[in-house]
Amino acid sequence: MKHILFTLKGCAAAELDDEGFIRDIMFQAANKCNSTLIKLHSHKFSPQGVTAIALLAESHISIHTWPETGVAVCDIFTCGDHTTPEDGVEYMRTELNASNIMVQTILRDLA
Repeated sequence: MKHILFTLKGCAAAELDDEGFIRDIMFQAANKCNSTLIKLHSHKFSPQGVTAIALLAESHISIHTWPETGVAVCDIFTCGDHTTPEDGVEYMRTELNASNIMVQTILRDLA
């Protein structure tokens, strides 16, 4: 099982504040991870920012955005040999046009 924590910096404020855009990225990231999306929930904050979580059969994907600083803090946690969470991370980085990414990968062990 892999749990990838990542921070995307240098993202466009308008995209980070667009709830529909963030939901679409989460939906597509689940596909890129070869995961099964169970439910997607999001919340738009006032005056800005979006939080979203994708509940997966294999665990979850989450994002919280700060449009005012161009930052999105995210994680992808998957289990199963068929999943590719790294592909989801790269997809989210690309779609949000991040100029910088900080990544930490944690290998989870149930034993």
